[in-house]
Amino acid sequence: MPEGQFKEGIAGDRLSPEKYAENFSDLHPPLDRHEALVEADRCYFCYDAPCMNACPTSIDIPLFIRQIATGNPLGSAKTIFDQNILGGMCARVCPTETLCEEVCVREMAEGKPVQIGRLQRYATDVAMAMEKQFYKRAQPTGRKVAVVGAGPAGLACAHRLARYGHDVTILEARPKAGGLNEYGIAAYKSTDDFAQAEVDYVTAIGGIDVVEGKALGRDYFLPDLVKTYDAVFLGMGLGGINGLRVEGEDADGVVNAVEFIAALRQAEDLSDLPVGRRVVVIGGGMTAIDAAVQSKLLGAEEVTICYRRGKEHMNASEFEQDLATSKG
Repeated sequence: MPEGQFKEGIAGDRLSPEKYAENFSDLHPPLDRHEALVEADRCYFCYDAPCMNACPTSIDIPLFIRQIATGNPLGSAKTIFDQNILGGMCARVCPTETLCEEVCVREMAEGKPVQIGRLQRYATDVAMAMEKQFYKRAQPTGRKVAVVGAGPAGLACAHRLARYGHDVTILEARPKAGGLNEYGIAAYKSTDDFAQAEVDYVTAIGGIDVVEGKALGRDYFLPDLVKTYDAVFLGMGLGGINGLRVEGEDADGVVNAVEFIAALRQAEDLSDLPVGRRVVVIGGGMTAIDAAVQSKLLGAEEVTICYRRGKEHMNASEFEQDLATSKG
């Protein structure tokens, strides 16, 4: 009877433990100090930096890179966190190849941009490893705020409110805080339980209480929050998926990519996760690529991505598309 990758049907334990570990290792290994200094030295520190204009969170990229280049990674981390307290995760998963790095002057001139994402990770990792907190809570205001959802938006909101001295309660429906960062990111992009480490780092400022397993509309209702708290922030995220609305979408062996990625993220033993010998992924976005790549990494012999239009119309970046094809 065929074993491993050649098992018919949907099955787990397709690979050796060593192969699982190799497949799900860090996609972009961190830079060491020497590598970071060398890479930072490549930056031209542009005055009207196109990279900064392309950053959705408006981080002062030339400044934080210059701080790395001058041996000040903590100062660099503060520059990043001032704009984005979740800068550590963003450094790992942000599609920099279509944002800051795409417009980098060195990319335009040489076809090789400064590795902005990896430099951002270097600085934020240094700060988090040292448990360096750059912000302190203001004097208590006596005001209470409820934050619904412990994903990126909820965590960032809670941190800023805590800085201002408000008491914050985050109500999270799932068993863990983190939202998309915990449940929706490809496992090889965020390793070593980083999502939870970042939650701990953000909430370490104090004044933030995270209550897990409590869902809006099931365990509590909006009018109750309005009566109990001085303000309410809704940060539930986009939990739904685009259904195919075709016959057979509820058949055995058909699963939506969001649930597939979440199950993989929470698995303690990857060999327990069943995957088909032949897998078809319908869609052309980042999530589709993540599902396809991880199916292959779990031991599927053949993975096919089906998209309704041409390759050039896929929402997944060219880097992500190349990543998928590189896995065979």
